[in-house]
Amino acid sequence: MYDVPEKKKSEFALIQLMPNMMTIGAICAGLTAIRFAVYGNFKLAVMMIILAAVLDGLDGRLARALRSVSKMGAELDSLADFLNFGVATPLVIYFWALQDMRGLGWISVLVFSVCCVVRLARFNVSTKSEEEAPKLRKGYFEGIPSPAGALLALLPMFASFAYDGEPVLPELLICLNMVLVGLAMISHIPTWSPKAMKISREHVKYLLVGFAFMAAALLTYAWTVLVVLSLGYVAMVIWGLVSKPKG
Repeated sequence: MYDVPEKKKSEFALIQLMPNMMTIGAICAGLTAIRFAVYGNFKLAVMMIILAAVLDGLDGRLARALRSVSKMGAELDSLADFLNFGVATPLVIYFWALQDMRGLGWISVLVFSVCCVVRLARFNVSTKSEEEAPKLRKGYFEGIPSPAGALLALLPMFASFAYDGEPVLPELLICLNMVLVGLAMISHIPTWSPKAMKISREHVKYLLVGFAFMAAALLTYAWTVLVVLSLGYVAMVIWGLVSKPKG
């Protein structure tokens, strides 16, 4: 008797497709951010990018929890990251404050976008090849992740929205900020990753209270809190640059 070849799985539970659906939702949010920026609705555009960042942080964890990780999902996630954080983010900033600068403003957009795609390409290679994997201490990224880079690039917009919506930084500094953040994404600076963070049972209650406080602050003073969080992340990046943790 001949062995019957194993049939390929042709059906998926709907819940197993949720991670990919979240990634598609993030792509839609990024594209919608560009649309809002074109029409001058910059607050909604920034909210769409933040939504894309939240979905980006959840889809991979959900895929691992559901054991539905796939090569297609990983590639889709990488493409979504480039669209949302390497294309939509700098375009929103450009439409908001840099159009009058013409050449210099557009150059900063291109530098940021190219840095983002280079970082994503490097990350994809490192995950597929152990030889290319960065030798950093567990719990650290090499360079700033693209979602965090996008939020740091949006810091001038956060500050503006917190102060009556008018730009609080000169256009040249906005360009410089975008270029520096782009270079930080492709740098070898060790940046802390919350993925490896563990909380003891005794401290869970404090974490939940702190989360409730943060959520209430975001709902009440959203833009000010985003400025504080962004500056706090910058401080962490500087600390990583100074301490240089190695494996």
